[in-house]
This record gives sequence, structure tokens and C-alpha cells, in this order.
Amino acid sequence: MSLQAFSDYLILEKTYSKHTVLAYSKDIESFRDFLKEHHNNENLEDVGYSEIRQWIVELVDANISNRTVNRKVSSLNTYYKYLLKIEAIQVNPLKKHKALKVGKKVQLPFSEQELKTVLETSIEVDDFESARNHLIIELFYATGIRRIELVNLKIHDIDKSNHQIKVLGKRNKERYIPLIKRLAGALNTYLIYRNNLSVIEDQEILFLTKKGVKIYEKLVYRIINKYFSDVSSKAKCSPHVLRHSFATHLLNQGADLNAVKELLGHTSLAATQVYTHNSIAELKKVYAKTHPRNQK
Repeated sequence: MSLQAFSDYLILEKTYSKHTVLAYSKDIESFRDFLKEHHNNENLEDVGYSEIRQWIVELVDANISNRTVNRKVSSLNTYYKYLLKIEAIQVNPLKKHKALKVGKKVQLPFSEQELKTVLETSIEVDDFESARNHLIIELFYATGIRRIELVNLKIHDIDKSNHQIKVLGKRNKERYIPLIKRLAGALNTYLIYRNNLSVIEDQEILFLTKKGVKIYEKLVYRIINKYFSDVSSKAKCSPHVLRHSFATHLLNQGADLNAVKELLGHTSLAATQVYTHNSIAELKKVYAKTHPRNQK
């Protein structure tokens, strides 16, 4: 069975992104290489759980994290579900597989003071790039959007009259996020500089490089890392930490979990609950200070 047919299925029917499909393909090819090396077999359809388990053991022995191993096995499981769907196999060899245990990954957000420092004192807006970078940080913190969602924003996605932004999320699911008034000034300043670029190749794209082409994910990461590394001691200063800060700060201020779920574009509440650990800590502080039985 060709992996290309599987890739086409993920893109056309499951509406996965090309980046996700590429990751799935690499994981499956990794297993196929293992089969060829250890079992002299490249036929993925003629595989039992014992061979898959041997592959898992080899990955673990290579000091690959349980989280990464689970992701690779998940890719393979999706492939076998596809083979079942098209009746290329009769039984999914991973049907009874249980994922490896992983520890809970706690991601600490930026503090409100760190964000205030970056947004109000660290960036002197006096040219195209500084105006763009300032807006990018404001937008991340004001909306909680993902990095790829920001990269793909178009000019017409910004609805100034209704103070909202249209975001195209995972699996092409659209959502609308309110825009706070503070963003209006940063947006207008950036658009003035943008319109004065000598060349604009990607006219419909909101965020551009100074060469007038669509901004790319690695550059967005470098922008966030540059400004926040100067004010934060956190080992990781990334766009995702800004997304985490958005959710955590909303919850700390009493926002409804379901509302935060919709703003983040999560399909399940469980995905949003990972952000609640900091809000619970904040609630404990409030509780300790205000409960009558805890007062001296």
C-alpha cells in the first residue's frame, strides 16, 4: 500500500495540515525501516503487534522520550485504521496497545509584569520591523492564537468595525476572537509601515518580512525569544508560552473554562484544563487571604 494514498487521505478527508501529514509519514517510514533492518520485511500490512513492540522497545532503549514514542505509535495507529477503512487489513495490530506513561508537562506562563515590560518598555516602535514585532506580541497575548494561525492571518481576517479577528485553526476550523481596543493603535501603526514597503509580494497576508513576503514560523519564534529572553529567566521563551499566558491569566481573573476553550480553538475541554494549574494556585492565594476561618 502506497504511503502517498494515505497522505492524500489525511489531507483531503481528514483535512490535516501538510506539516502534520509529513510528521505522520516520517513516523511510519521509521517503522518500515525498522522492519527492513530487523525482519527483512517492508510490507506494513503483514505485521503483528510483536514487531511493533520490538520497535517500541528499540525507541525507548535509544532514550527517546515516552511522549515522542507515543506520538510515533499514534501515527502508526492512524495508518492501520486507514488500512482497516479501505479493507486492506482485517485486524489492527495496535488494537489493544496501551500508551506509555508520561509525566504531566507543566508549562509556566510569563508573568503579567514580564509581559508589561516587553510591551511597554522593551520595544521602541520606530520602523517596520519594530512595529510588526510589537503587534505580533500584542496579538499573541490578546488572542491566544497559535503560531501557525498568526503566520496565516490575512488582511481581511481583521474586522475593525466589529472588533474581532477570524482565525483558521486546526483542520480548517474557523473561529472568531474579540479584539481588545489596545490592539487598534498597534495594528494601525503596523499597517502604515507595511503599506510603505517598497515591494509587497504577498498582498493579502497580514504579517510580512521587510522584503514584502509572508512571515515564517521560525522568524516568529525568534522574535518572541529575542524580547522575552531579556526579561524572563524561563528556559523556553516561545509563542506557545504566550498562548499559555493568555489562557492562564484569563482563568486567574475568573474567566469561564468553556469560554477559554472556545477562544483557544480546542475541540475538547480536557485540552484546556492543562492551563488550570496556575489558576488553582491563584485561587488558593485568594482563598487563604479572604476566608473568614483563615483570618487571624
